[in-house]
Amino acid sequence: MTLLSSRTFRRPLLALLAASALLAGSCTAPRAIIATGKVTPKGEFRVGYNQGFNLATAPLDKASSAVKAAASQAANQDRVDYTDATTQLQAAALAYILDPVQPTADLNIRYGIIPRLDAGYKYAFGSHVFDAQYQLLGPTGTPENPGQGAASGTTYASIGLQFATQRARLPSLPFLSDINSVLNFRANRNDLLVPLTFSQSFGPEEEIGAISYGLVYAHSWVSYGFAPEKIYNGAVKVPELPLQSRNFSSFGGFVNLKLGYRYFYVIPAVSLFYQNYGDYALLNGQSTSLSGFTVVPSLGFQLRIPNFTK
Repeated sequence: MTLLSSRTFRRPLLALLAASALLAGSCTAPRAIIATGKVTPKGEFRVGYNQGFNLATAPLDKASSAVKAAASQAANQDRVDYTDATTQLQAAALAYILDPVQPTADLNIRYGIIPRLDAGYKYAFGSHVFDAQYQLLGPTGTPENPGQGAASGTTYASIGLQFATQRARLPSLPFLSDINSVLNFRANRNDLLVPLTFSQSFGPEEEIGAISYGLVYAHSWVSYGFAPEKIYNGAVKVPELPLQSRNFSSFGGFVNLKLGYRYFYVIPAVSLFYQNYGDYALLNGQSTSLSGFTVVPSLGFQLRIPNFTK
């Protein structure tokens, strides 16, 4: 068994690490739900890689061609007069921090602590994510040792709790770099995610996978500020906006499909969220309001490491 554990799983793990270097594109906290209703059995590990894309309507609405042109023009000036365009630049920066349009990626590991409870860690290339999941319904066995009542079609249910923290930054897009050079924008955020997951097993104890679906509640806390050096209101330099604190809730649903056999699975998934981000103070006494939908398609790969000692 020792030989099997070291050689069987070494190459897939190296492949996951190589894929992360090639495909990682952001430090956004992961919002793709790839879990099923069944938690990791006690003493087992699950290791995975997930690649997705965060597609939000709010930043797309703010990134008009006029805003991009204004950002480019302002970045090349030594002095910028405060106008409506300056307000729009700030709104665009905020929209991309609150819900960016960009690729997402994470490496993750989970461990079964006790029957019905597991915990995990995700590294999203700048965002650190900790989570736990408690199984409400369904047996707690393994494909090798199915629990009582385990069969194809068995229903599982669980509730999870995920916390992510990160120093937020704007995506690497030319017009956003122009905006940041003008506004000197800074931000950080924390995110809490609570998914309620139901699933139907394919084979006993998800031996060949499962279909999962459910609801998600999320809450985010954001701190942000602007410290421009060359924006003026007439002859007076516009003062900086000190750090402001805001929070908002998101509501959504998801579906994912887990396909494979015993040790390795592929997991396509899609999540949909709606959020009213609320009102945000800007420079020069201005403010903006933001809201919108977010779609998060993703594709994950999961490696199951059984409890060989057991």
